[in-house]
Amino acid sequence: MPEVVVENVHKSFGSLEVLKGVSLTVGRGEVFALIGRSGSGKSTLLRCMNGLEKINSGRIEIAGHTLGQDAKALRQLRTDVGIVFQSYNLFPHLTVGENIMLAPRIVKDVAKVKAREVAYEVLKLVGLSEKFDSYPDQLSGGQQQRVAIARSLAMRPKVMLFDEVTSALDPELTEEVLTVMEQLARDGMTMILVTHEMAFARRVATQTIFMHKGKIWEQGPSAMLFGDPQTPELRQFVKSDVK
Repeated sequence: MPEVVVENVHKSFGSLEVLKGVSLTVGRGEVFALIGRSGSGKSTLLRCMNGLEKINSGRIEIAGHTLGQDAKALRQLRTDVGIVFQSYNLFPHLTVGENIMLAPRIVKDVAKVKAREVAYEVLKLVGLSEKFDSYPDQLSGGQQQRVAIARSLAMRPKVMLFDEVTSALDPELTEEVLTVMEQLARDGMTMILVTHEMAFARRVATQTIFMHKGKIWEQGPSAMLFGDPQTPELRQFVKSDVK
């Protein structure tokens, strides 16, 4: 049973068609990397998968939920599908622990003691258990991004979406975050990530998708896709060695 099914999805902003009939299937425990130039539709596709953007036509089923217009169903979907962005979006007035405990307590009505246990557990997963009582502005960018990942993990998601989560970080901090994501992949988390980190995509993703002009231009096992690009567009993209 696939964990993610995207069928012939179209998405326009006004007269601009950003997604032009995109289809893909992600199995449980697979890691898909979405690569391509800015404006190719990668981030829009990811946002559609979490219901942050409404599609014009097509179908998206993710973690057992079919995306629709129903607000209650969308809230339920988001308990099973975590998303982490380039910006960390942590609440500055709350400690790291409080940031992580917030959603489980409000959305899932988890008791405070249990939420605290979960927060410590996920912070340990991202290597930051000692930062429970710190405030976001006391952390580096890499640490804040790892807290953002921990916050999503606290909801016990079935699928994790990552939207260029390292693009604002310097190389050393980027490596911190990628290490956490690689461990999640080894632990069997189903993941879809938009990334400019080509070496990471090649090493960790089971499949890589090259998007171009709102379409899936090429798709295949990562080593094969990078090793033997079939289209001039992908050959040029790989050669340009984006980031």
